[in-house]
Amino acid sequence: MELTARVPGSCGELVQGWLRGEPFLVTCPIDRYTRVRVSGELQGLRGLGEKARRALELTLNTLGQGTFPWGMELTSELPRGKGMGSSSADIAAVVAAASAALGRSFSPEEILHIAVQIEPTDATFFPGVVALNQVTGRVFRRYGELPSLPLALFDTGGCVDTVSFHVEEMRRSGERARHDWGRLLGHLTENVQALAAATTLSACWNEEILPKRHFAAIRSVVRRSGALGMVAAHSGTVIGVILPQQDEAAAAERLRVMLPDLAYLGRSRLISGGISLTRSIG
Repeated sequence: MELTARVPGSCGELVQGWLRGEPFLVTCPIDRYTRVRVSGELQGLRGLGEKARRALELTLNTLGQGTFPWGMELTSELPRGKGMGSSSADIAAVVAAASAALGRSFSPEEILHIAVQIEPTDATFFPGVVALNQVTGRVFRRYGELPSLPLALFDTGGCVDTVSFHVEEMRRSGERARHDWGRLLGHLTENVQALAAATTLSACWNEEILPKRHFAAIRSVVRRSGALGMVAAHSGTVIGVILPQQDEAAAAERLRVMLPDLAYLGRSRLISGGISLTRSIG
């Protein structure tokens, strides 16, 4: 028996803020992934960090299993501490792979229940794009598929501890609540220009909580370069510049040259979230 679960990471969040007395985020899944392989040919747990191991433990507890009878290996394209959903993707991929191997494939809602017991989650394992309370796991809006926006990814430097950020966000909830987050949510489904304007404004409002190095320079370059806007990792260091859909490669290269102080992480795309499971029986 062998199977692999694949879960996308994120370029931060399309929007993240405070609405009707609770924190929320809108997922921003991209085409970079964590993969977890389960196989009888593997021994032990390879590549699983503390949170991924905790996810396996909670999955086994939920299923009434004392041990996991196969080996498991985790590999990821996602850097740590940058706001690209690496921990959330790890957790979801482990739960999806383990539950499927044990004959009980968990739903996104069941995976979410486990994920929020470990940390606030990006929930890119839900199909499409969703808005949810990342702390409690309450999903309050499902967007389905949004336009497949091309992104140029840049790292502003440093690392952020997601759990510590969310403690600070809760402490400063009054500041967050004064912005009109509901208006931004409405703009996400209007058109590409309105979506980009909403994500850019969310990134700007987030500077009050977690300032990013070179943010003003990035915003200036976005305006001058013909880019549509930006998407931020609200609890991380990554920013995705939304590229015009014509000649994406050339536009990304111009941005790289115009932002020499930032680490360029390449191009990516906003995709529909969700879990991919592949299985082979030998």
